[in-house]
Amino acid sequence: MKGYFIQATKDILKGEGLKGVSVRNIAQQAGYSYSTIYNYFKDVNDLVFVCISDFQKECESFVAEQTKEKPQGIDRLKATVVSYVNYFLEYPGIFDLFYLAKVGDFGHKAATIDLINGSLDAVCEKEWNYCASHGLVKVEEVERIKAQLRYTVIGMLLLYLNRRFPSSYSEFMSQLTMQINAILGNEEGTVKAVPDATQSSSLVQNSLISVNIR
Repeated sequence: MKGYFIQATKDILKGEGLKGVSVRNIAQQAGYSYSTIYNYFKDVNDLVFVCISDFQKECESFVAEQTKEKPQGIDRLKATVVSYVNYFLEYPGIFDLFYLAKVGDFGHKAATIDLINGSLDAVCEKEWNYCASHGLVKVEEVERIKAQLRYTVIGMLLLYLNRRFPSSYSEFMSQLTMQINAILGNEEGTVKAVPDATQSSSLVQNSLISVNIR
């Protein structure tokens, strides 16, 4: 029965977002009494956390399937980032849940917020470890480059999914590839880190000022 509640909540989140999540809506979707939910979950926020964890695992599986033919190293790291983007392009409702919902919408649940904030890093973790251990990227630069990728990828997705900027998928992917190459280098085994990470962050943040998140 627990699984029915989880699946019902995931369906609501994909279709309506957090605004559609309530004990009664979940129970109706699952086909059980709403009071039964509390036999398995402390509250709705507890159930949402489980769903977000499942979405993260789905994303990791999606990326792994898309990149399994790529050789390990910078090439696979780049492909991993692109596949991460494609997951959210395929499931924009999950992107909204991850990156547009406010902290308070999760009941200020720290575990949920931490999971979302580390989503891209977690998907790329295996490739980062490989690149660092094989000298493809300097260990002391990893965190800085991760941050550059995080701001760039999420910022570009935000603009594309909510403002259709750029106006076409092909142009978006072209711009994405250019940005990834600028951060990770154009050739296998070369990593180019922007000297001042705050400069890169400012550019992304400035581009998001005009976007009305909620």
